[in-house]
Amino acid sequence: MPMTLDEIVAETRDMSEGMRAELVERILLVAHGGLDQRVEDAWTSETRRRVAEIETGQAKGVPLDEALVEMRKRLKP
Repeated sequence: MPMTLDEIVAETRDMSEGMRAELVERILLVAHGGLDQRVEDAWTSETRRRVAEIETGQAKGVPLDEALVEMRKRLKP
């Protein structure tokens, strides 16, 4: 008998954050197919550019908790 969705979710609780992210990515790939290679290349390039800016001090990162608070403020009606 196949696992229920609740059983699948319960199984993920013991996984590392990285493993859960990979699982979600794999599920999305199965459901929607892969990204267009041009899109994937553009995201890779943008990510590298942003990391380089932070490493050289040209940009400053924002802690996730602060960013979430700010976004919640902006999204409130």
